[in-house]
Amino acid sequence: MLFGKVLKIRTYQAKKLRILRLSASMKRMSKTANTEVSIEKMFEAGAHYGYSKTRRHPSASSFVFTTKNKTDIIDLEKTEKSLKEACDFIKDLGARNKVILFVGTKPEAREAIKMASESINMPYVIERWIGGSISNFTEIKKRITELENYKIDSEKGDLEKYTKKERLILSKKMEKLSKYYSGMLGMKKIPDAVLVIDAKKEHIGATEARKCNVPVIALANTDSNIKGITYSVIANDASRQSISLFAKAFSEAYKAGQMSVPDKN
Repeated sequence: MLFGKVLKIRTYQAKKLRILRLSASMKRMSKTANTEVSIEKMFEAGAHYGYSKTRRHPSASSFVFTTKNKTDIIDLEKTEKSLKEACDFIKDLGARNKVILFVGTKPEAREAIKMASESINMPYVIERWIGGSISNFTEIKKRITELENYKIDSEKGDLEKYTKKERLILSKKMEKLSKYYSGMLGMKKIPDAVLVIDAKKEHIGATEARKCNVPVIALANTDSNIKGITYSVIANDASRQSISLFAKAFSEAYKAGQMSVPDKN
């Protein structure tokens, strides 16, 4: 009888220990964002499609696996490796609560960039890059502040002090500012890193960043000059599906970095 009771107690304790271990494991999982993108997922998204061989930039040649029907096929194993390096860097930025400016002004990239940046509360540019956004941020900050003040006054109803004509002029001015700077609201200083979709198209912003010693992370195709890019991920930067896959991977990496910091409580 005594042996039976002891056995029951030990069985109960073993079950309780398994539950506690499972609970701890689930907590660890909940604090880890899924940042890994498999080669299979890249392939399904068409990330392996480069541009024609004639458009290939020499700096991207090492990422080309083969050429089929005059189109470069990207080596996704190398893409996977470079993506991991970029995501490790982004995780570190997330852990230190640093600011990344997301840039994707081509139509195929705008929605993905907006979603990715907003999911981690980061600034973004999805319209035309305004020259000086980094190199002359003091002036850019004035326009951002002007737009912020307008929004505050509008919410408070303080615009009623202006005449109808003055409100109309101010509204048109703010509409233009909003188009180019609404994604940068709350940005108080130059970013700690710049992330661009299509290094060739966003070369002005990338060049500004490099001149100001700001690291550049880029999703770039085979036509891009990746010299000087801090972290270049060579993959299809023209397909919405491919862009969305990588943009999400970047934002998830930042989240993982944030979650890696122990709670202060």
